[in-house]
Amino acid sequence: MEGLASEGLKFNRFHTTALCSPTRAALLSGRNHHTVGMGGVTELATSAPGYSSILPNTCAPLAETLKLNGYATAQFGKCHEVPVWETSPLGPFDSWPTGGGGFEYFYGFLGGETNQYYPALYEGTTAVEPSKTPEEGYHLTEDITDRTIGWIRQQKALMGDKPFFIYYAPGATHAPHHVPEEWSAKHKGKFDQGWDMLREETLARQKELGVIPPEADLTARPDEIPAWDDIADDLKPVLARQMEVYAGFMEHTDHHIGRVIDALGELGILDNTLVFLITGDNGASAEGTPHGCFNEIAVLNGAAALETTEFMVSRIDDFGTTAAYNHYAVGWAHAMDAPYQWTKQIASHWGGTRNGAIVHWPNGINAKGEVRSQFHHVIDVAPTVLEAAGLPEPQVVHGVEQKPIEGVSMRYTFDDPNAVERRQTQYFEMLCNRGIYDKGWTAVTRHSIPWVFKAEELPFADDIWELYDTNADWTQAHDLAAEMPEKLEELKTLFMEEARKYNVLPLDDRRVERFNSDLAGRPVLIGGNSQLLFSGMGRLTENVVINTKNKSHSITAELQVPDGGAEGVIVAQGGAFAGWSLYLNKGRPKYWYNMLGLQSFAIEGDADIPPGSHQVRAEFAYDGGGLGKGATVTLYVGGTKTGEGRVEVSVPMLFSVEETCDVGRDTASPVSDDYTPQTSRFTGSIKWVQIDIAEAAENLDHLITPEERFKIAMTRQ
Repeated sequence: MEGLASEGLKFNRFHTTALCSPTRAALLSGRNHHTVGMGGVTELATSAPGYSSILPNTCAPLAETLKLNGYATAQFGKCHEVPVWETSPLGPFDSWPTGGGGFEYFYGFLGGETNQYYPALYEGTTAVEPSKTPEEGYHLTEDITDRTIGWIRQQKALMGDKPFFIYYAPGATHAPHHVPEEWSAKHKGKFDQGWDMLREETLARQKELGVIPPEADLTARPDEIPAWDDIADDLKPVLARQMEVYAGFMEHTDHHIGRVIDALGELGILDNTLVFLITGDNGASAEGTPHGCFNEIAVLNGAAALETTEFMVSRIDDFGTTAAYNHYAVGWAHAMDAPYQWTKQIASHWGGTRNGAIVHWPNGINAKGEVRSQFHHVIDVAPTVLEAAGLPEPQVVHGVEQKPIEGVSMRYTFDDPNAVERRQTQYFEMLCNRGIYDKGWTAVTRHSIPWVFKAEELPFADDIWELYDTNADWTQAHDLAAEMPEKLEELKTLFMEEARKYNVLPLDDRRVERFNSDLAGRPVLIGGNSQLLFSGMGRLTENVVINTKNKSHSITAELQVPDGGAEGVIVAQGGAFAGWSLYLNKGRPKYWYNMLGLQSFAIEGDADIPPGSHQVRAEFAYDGGGLGKGATVTLYVGGTKTGEGRVEVSVPMLFSVEETCDVGRDTASPVSDDYTPQTSRFTGSIKWVQIDIAEAAENLDHLITPEERFKIAMTRQ
């Protein structure tokens, strides 16, 4: 990054939307995130136009425009732009990168994050597995970098005169923070001083680099974020380790970005390649709780309290490894957003939206190593690319009249550091945290906090608005609301005008509820009380599999066991950090429930299954009484009981962000300790698997007859 900056430009007033899916949608379309239906992440989509997660055909993505004008196009890494009900192996693929996204080639993952050692990968629209195991040295960032370099080399070898457009978006440095130990070891001891002192050190370096003015003030730490001195002494080494891992992760990412840049140089095309490097799609993440976490899935399930200080201390050496799914503490996020207030998700303040940007283009920019301070937003990238390529804004794409691009080109700043900025106004909204920028003035209000999932409802009318003059107050450190109430009201009115214009309304401050499709008002792929799966189906996300959490259910499979018996997974959902698996272990049926990687419950049959055709069934009798309660699990073979046991506590909200459901194997990280992904494949044959919930799971003979299966199939026509 420093190398690109020294030969290019650093933009120190560049802004994102404060969250990943919305920023990416804005980047790739040149329109505000609500205009293109991405007011939140795809998993929080609602029926409101600004929040549907559906890209209107009136807003063709940049890649499509470039492809139609003769560019080769490819995307590598994170997507997170596909509506969740369209993420199955059958699509539809209109919103996938190689569907309606405009990219001719895609290699990466669809969700908001993925395990860096066990990623959920797609090539085009086909699920693929990594080429090697973590034990053999696999890491996703290295993998997508290899693919990117390979694609560039092939493109130049076969179509050397054809220009290309690449969107390279590593899963790094999003959680989970996974990096080989040799990278994190470089940073041992560098964060023992804590996050408060780190903010001061960062401020001094920023002023030395000239990326903030000498008179800029360090904003105060909010009361909701603990002081480093108030952290218990036995927890401090764990928190310092979290940042050592993250720093190694960032350096590792920078190294692989450098490999892509070096490849362009070796091909002799770097000087004529316009490179935009944006250091994040939001501010640093405060989603790891005030103490961070070893398993982020526990936090997402509201079970952070299970990770005690004693537990964290006992796992300190595992942070960053395959054994962890870790995230740093809120205090580190705030420190990395220095000198500004707040963090990711909080679009009201610069800590959530101001991300450094680097532009490198030796043949197109005369200046080198300079800073540009014009105010810009991520929607300004697309029109900049079009202007640099000499292409007009498209008026009609595939016969559909297009909405005007809402961004403004940044090209005017490239060779004129004193150019009058052309982005005069920009609204911000994320999870009802709101702000408006107008000619240097900002009015902002924070409505929610990232690490509080179920806060007391606060009426929008009670939100406290702040006023800042960033022409004189670079960091939003001095609130002028009490001194200038008329100016504040003027900007609040302007926010509402922009909100009406760009589909921000209606504001929706539900958080956990929007993960529930029934409450959010978005489509689901699977309805009803039964789902039938077949051998070979796999990489099915939680959004395309019937929800078995917090309710009684049954899992029934018809198997053909060969002579000599069978081994392996019948069906599994989730992975090493939460999930369940029904499989044959040494010839016997076994059900394994993984409770957030903290506790496991295993129920095993009392006899081997002989050769022949058999139904194997697991009945999960939920205790009831709320979320995350226990259950009694009973195993049957051919309708005869063969084992019973307890699951004392269960996962209430989600098994994983990116681990999937698979029939006949367990891809990615394994749910159970009894097998590995490589040894999980079922050695017999599976005719079908049926998952039933509620009344459909009630079956007195513990068997599913052909007539019952036919009835279920016909009701789904």
